[in-house]
Amino acid sequence: MGILTAVLFCLLTACRSDEKKQAAEVRQSEQILEHTEQIPENTETQSEAAAVSRNILQADGNTLETRFAVPEGYTRVNCKQDSFGEFLRSYPLLPDGEQVHLYNGNEKGNQNDHMAVFDMELADGDLQQCADSVLRLYAEYFYQTKQYSRMSFHLTNGFELSFEKWRKGKRVRVNGNSTNWADAAPASDSQETFEKYLTFLFSYAGTLSMGRECEPADLEDVQPGDVFLYSGSPGHVVLVLDVCEDGSGNRAFLLGQGYMPAQQFHVLKNPADEDNPWYYVQKLEYPFLTPEYTFDEGSFMRPVY
Repeated sequence: MGILTAVLFCLLTACRSDEKKQAAEVRQSEQILEHTEQIPENTETQSEAAAVSRNILQADGNTLETRFAVPEGYTRVNCKQDSFGEFLRSYPLLPDGEQVHLYNGNEKGNQNDHMAVFDMELADGDLQQCADSVLRLYAEYFYQTKQYSRMSFHLTNGFELSFEKWRKGKRVRVNGNSTNWADAAPASDSQETFEKYLTFLFSYAGTLSMGRECEPADLEDVQPGDVFLYSGSPGHVVLVLDVCEDGSGNRAFLLGQGYMPAQQFHVLKNPADEDNPWYYVQKLEYPFLTPEYTFDEGSFMRPVY
């Protein structure tokens, strides 16, 4: 990569980071104000809330599946062996009670909206935000299961970033408005190579590119890996982590998110029921309130990775 090209790449990355930080401050302030006005008060008695918390939250569990029991009368939907749903259920969590930290090591200002924190790496700098965290989970799944050909995501400009090409030593060269592959490194599928791929992806992908990689889905058939997505600049996305259903086929699901500025990925509370993080499909109405964002009808999507 020439000196001029390298400088251009750094400037593009820096500009994107500055824009994301400014957008984060504005959008977070708007969302906090909206939710202060919209989230209904919890009318459960303290004893009832405590009972729900004891039944759902298993503080000694160290994965999503062992930390969160399903509501009474529900069972987890079947996930195929080695599927993304199984990967999410077995994803390690930090100990119960952990705070959410930002990319710079500081604690997030709002510590009231999460139930657990994923034990997931954060890329350096303010890069691994909401869409990036979801992309990382999909990428980690493909990497751990050696499905390298499926690890291919589009950048905001439409360029397809294939890990198959990346691990063979190719790198993306930016030349003005042109983006193309060039031989630039030894072939490798090491963890270091994977992390560098993710850092590049996070620099140039977001909710805008993710929106083009999703299709509308039926909420009644919600599956782990589905998303609620507002594709914008800034936008936001939350990921369906797990799904359960009762004997009549009524489903409920857990949600997780990263956010702006870049921060640890975490399991969300349900604003309508602070001690029970499961969201019930039958009770869901639009606009759909999550702890820090409100989604409109049409936002429920299924990634096609």
